[in-house]
Amino acid sequence: MATLRRLREAPRHLLVCEKSNFSHDKSRHRHLVETHYHNYRVSFLIPECGMLSKELKNLVMETGPYYLVRNLPLHELITQEFINTFVKKGSCYALTYNTNIDEDNTVALLPNGKLILSLDKDTYEETGLQGHPSQYSGRKIMKFSAEEPAMLSFFSKYQIQEHQPKVSMSTLRDLQCPVVQSGELRGKPETSCSALELLDWLGGVFCNADLNNEPDNFISNYCCPQPSTVVAKAHLCTITGFILPEKISVLLEQLCHYFDEPKLAPWVTLSVQGFADSPVSWRENEHGFRKGGEHLYNFVIFNNQDYWLQMAVGANDDCPP
Repeated sequence: MATLRRLREAPRHLLVCEKSNFSHDKSRHRHLVETHYHNYRVSFLIPECGMLSKELKNLVMETGPYYLVRNLPLHELITQEFINTFVKKGSCYALTYNTNIDEDNTVALLPNGKLILSLDKDTYEETGLQGHPSQYSGRKIMKFSAEEPAMLSFFSKYQIQEHQPKVSMSTLRDLQCPVVQSGELRGKPETSCSALELLDWLGGVFCNADLNNEPDNFISNYCCPQPSTVVAKAHLCTITGFILPEKISVLLEQLCHYFDEPKLAPWVTLSVQGFADSPVSWRENEHGFRKGGEHLYNFVIFNNQDYWLQMAVGANDDCPP
């Protein structure tokens, strides 16, 4: 019965919202993008836009490639040859593929050269490494973490495949959008919606959900929060793959310049989702899956260069930075 009750419980999460301006000296936007290492999906929404500019479209098409290496022994990541080739010449990212963080051995390589190992109890004891028990050890198979400085190695003698991120672009017609004001993070009754209401609405848009709360709709009874306004068209772009923080930083910078010339849109959004089975979320903060595996962030970029930043993780993760 206890297991059944847990399954019925809605997944909990931690959400941090903050407001700043891109021109402020103490703005944290660059640091938070750069330290969210393993990104699976990037989406941006531009109201009152039917077609992307040439600059934005080129950036979207240049987010790859990334590589899939099969049957790579872990020890290859710590050989001197590979360290000299990659660690000393720049940053590199890696993540085990098709593993479940709460059940399987999982490895992540960080750009600072650290190798994060999330191991089951037997594997951990076999390695002889010094680590600490994982906070996600509630299952029968216990999880541990250990760190070793390392960097991605040269893969030519292994089976390697090059992949390009998948790009999806669409124009949404007559889209009902929440009214938000940059200075009202919590919203204001009958004047503007809150950051949380906007984030919930974005989730529905990204899922292509019907947001009009029709009585005969048995899939979704969600509707756009109020107050709202209808935009004739909005452009939605989604990039899916292994997307580096450096690429996201450039895309964010370009979206900030979207308002260099007058636009009808009062804001645009950039949303980033991390791999659900990554052993870390931000920096070296431990991450687990449990019921959702979420670790994500969202920028709401206003036409005066103010922005909202929303960061979310599962309830058992450390609070976002």
